[in-house]
Amino acid sequence: MEMTLRWYGSKFDTVTLKQIRQIRYVTGVITMLYDKQPGELWTRQEIRALKKEVEDAGLHISGIESVNVSDAIKTGSKDRDKDIATYIESLRNLGEEGIHLVCYNFMPVFDWTRTELARQREDGSTVLAYTQKAVDELVPEKMFESIASDMNGTVMPGWEPERMAKVKELFELYKDIDNEKLFENLVYFLKAIMPVCNEYDIKMAIHPDDPAWSVFGLPRIIINKENILRMMKAVDDVHNGVTFCAGSYGTNLNNDLPDMIRSLKGRIHFAHVRNLKFHSPDNFEEAAHLSEDGNFDMYEIVKALHDIGFEGPIRPDHGRMIWDEVAMPGYGLYDRALGAAYICGLWEAIDKAKKRGI
Repeated sequence: MEMTLRWYGSKFDTVTLKQIRQIRYVTGVITMLYDKQPGELWTRQEIRALKKEVEDAGLHISGIESVNVSDAIKTGSKDRDKDIATYIESLRNLGEEGIHLVCYNFMPVFDWTRTELARQREDGSTVLAYTQKAVDELVPEKMFESIASDMNGTVMPGWEPERMAKVKELFELYKDIDNEKLFENLVYFLKAIMPVCNEYDIKMAIHPDDPAWSVFGLPRIIINKENILRMMKAVDDVHNGVTFCAGSYGTNLNNDLPDMIRSLKGRIHFAHVRNLKFHSPDNFEEAAHLSEDGNFDMYEIVKALHDIGFEGPIRPDHGRMIWDEVAMPGYGLYDRALGAAYICGLWEAIDKAKKRGI
């Protein structure tokens, strides 16, 4: 595996490439053209400039998260084929620049949902958190307002103000889209892009829905083992794979994370490793990566990835805000660096134990 960190670009991220470079075990970044709108072309010149900036800092681009999928593609509207053609051209440009991994999601309206961005824990750190009760008491148009003051002056992915200003319009787009229709539209999209993915060896790694259940009545499909295996079978191509995000699949405590990993051998192209602490099945908060700080056995998750021969990038996912850091919630420097160290320690211990026959 390769240890990486997500980086949103010098104009948007509170963490610099210079700082990431000093995290000894991190060798690559997962990045994106953050100001690109869904359906907009990624040009070779833009990709090349981003790549040069990263490489000049002594790192490399391990993958892209995300080339966002337009709502026309997700809903199957009249502009779907036009947007797919643009998406294919963006993938071609990435392939021409030597980038071979793209994480994306197929979530309607909200790319992820949290009801708090700065819940204070007993140790004084703050974390992202979710309670279903808070969602039930909100109308969708007020969702952005409820968390905007906790963004620390940053623009959160999937919660861009321009997009949130159109929430009513977006909900109208999805009024006739149920889980089955959304799944059909995903399969249509994947079948259309697989030729260019095969041509340039681009691994598409779908990110699970977060949380793994319907929010505001919107459809959710990438939520469990059954659904993801159905997707693998529908488009049976090695380039059609997954981002295994422990924190997203793990929002549903019925999901057996190590078992899911083992069932997806050869189709996990990217991994997000993090921990959650549950107060009830629908009230949880982000935790430190350490197993005992949350509900997940991080050793077993990392061991499952090692057991299937996973060789792709891993990134520590959402971190706590610690040591008075002011950063994009979930994406500060300090706790993610600690998380990377912890995951690397687990990986080394598992690797050495296997080699010694222990």
